[in-house]
Amino acid sequence: MPDFITDTVLLWPLAIPLATAALCAAAWASPRVQQAASLTGLVLTLGASLVLLDAVMAQGIVTKQFGGWAPPFGISFVADRFGAAMVVISGVLALAAGLFAIADVRRRQVKAGFYPLFQGLMVGVNGAFLTGDIFNLYVWFEVMLIATLGLITLDRTRAQLDGAIKYAVLNLFSTILFLMAIGLLYGVTGTLNMADLARVLPQTDGSMALTVSAMLFLLAFGIKAGFFPLFFWLPASYHTATIIVSAVFAGLLTKVGVYACFRVFTLLFEVNDGGIRPIVAFFAAGTMLFGVFGAAIQWDIRRILSFHIISQIGYIMLGLAIATPLAMAGAVFYIIHHIVVKANLFFVAGAIHRATGTYDLRKAGGLMKASPLLAVLFLVPALSLAGIPPLSGFWAKFMVIDASFRADMAWLGALALFVGLLTVFSMSKIWIEAFWKTSPRKVSRVRAVPVAMLVPIAALGAITLAIGFNPEPLVAFANVAAGTMTDPAEFIAAVFAERQIAGATP
Repeated sequence: MPDFITDTVLLWPLAIPLATAALCAAAWASPRVQQAASLTGLVLTLGASLVLLDAVMAQGIVTKQFGGWAPPFGISFVADRFGAAMVVISGVLALAAGLFAIADVRRRQVKAGFYPLFQGLMVGVNGAFLTGDIFNLYVWFEVMLIATLGLITLDRTRAQLDGAIKYAVLNLFSTILFLMAIGLLYGVTGTLNMADLARVLPQTDGSMALTVSAMLFLLAFGIKAGFFPLFFWLPASYHTATIIVSAVFAGLLTKVGVYACFRVFTLLFEVNDGGIRPIVAFFAAGTMLFGVFGAAIQWDIRRILSFHIISQIGYIMLGLAIATPLAMAGAVFYIIHHIVVKANLFFVAGAIHRATGTYDLRKAGGLMKASPLLAVLFLVPALSLAGIPPLSGFWAKFMVIDASFRADMAWLGALALFVGLLTVFSMSKIWIEAFWKTSPRKVSRVRAVPVAMLVPIAALGAITLAIGFNPEPLVAFANVAAGTMTDPAEFIAAVFAERQIAGATP
């Protein structure tokens, strides 16, 4: 591989979607050119992400200091196993969404800027996963916010504008909290480089400013991730967007908030300090419980799935609340599994809408007979989300629940088991209403689902089955990733040694 590529391996997952966004914007009047450019860009981005992951697995944490400034003064990019895996799974989801868009995105939505905004969102997501600077994390969040607002309002309907306003207000409030937390942290430590903060903070006396900073970070990321009790904006806005946009949001956006939370509360602050653990445990329990209760009373498939995003975020936060290596590994496994499964369920919801013309389960039905393939493709992510063995969701739930019992936090594990039962109820409700019962409409009105929709659904289902029937490689990967997160020494050493691919020893 040429030295130029290996030396800039951290840059490509951002540079490719950025260049693709510019190309799509330049081809504004040609939807076909935009579609082709977007698909090509997504394939290249996924390829670059896989190269980065391979480099991290072969040579350890990869870092890059831009601008010729040594850390902590330069702009740092860092990829450990957790960050690199997030970039890869984001690439997989984005490519699936790109294929789904062939059949789902309409000409007027393309002219409204779908492809440039979609690529811009991927720039923000990958930047957030790879940045090594807490202030630049804020910058990437703002890039995502701008792209997200454009994607929510593609059709400019009243419902979309209402959802966008709720999304924008809550996220701007989150941004203010984030900036206040950064300001307090910089005032105490004089640095914003994450590795430098991880080095300096253990040597800094505890203070009210640091405690307040930690709480502000938790609240800011909690809003973006959809924690209890800050989640209400999510089901109020996600279901208003087009289904492909909802699928990408469901898979990625909340996970960026979760990722930031794990990064800050493993690298900078410890969950054991300042009473953070009980707060995170309370958030995790409330998120699981209220999310699944909210899903149980809904009839719109998109709203059911939106509430389930919240519920499943609670499971992931369970790992951070326990904060043992086993729990952190379970959280890493859960995040990767959930991105695939949740996005796939939204794709299936889009296919159900295409077949029946409605997202309202009371008006749908008869798909088991009319589209048995879609029924099978729904069962894979639905049963996985519910945690039915041996699918990927079973292993994810098993790891975090097992960790909770081992860490003497059995009440959290028991609550997670109870929430799992209610998740089965919600998935059964979709199955019975959309697939099993007789359609309240004439069967002749059921339309065929395009192949371009079924291919990404089947591909993500295949990934779910592969993880479920052979979980050992991902479990082993998650264990190593969790070890890196719970021991910041390797992260600090990698950044300050400015360890780069070209100079590393295989």
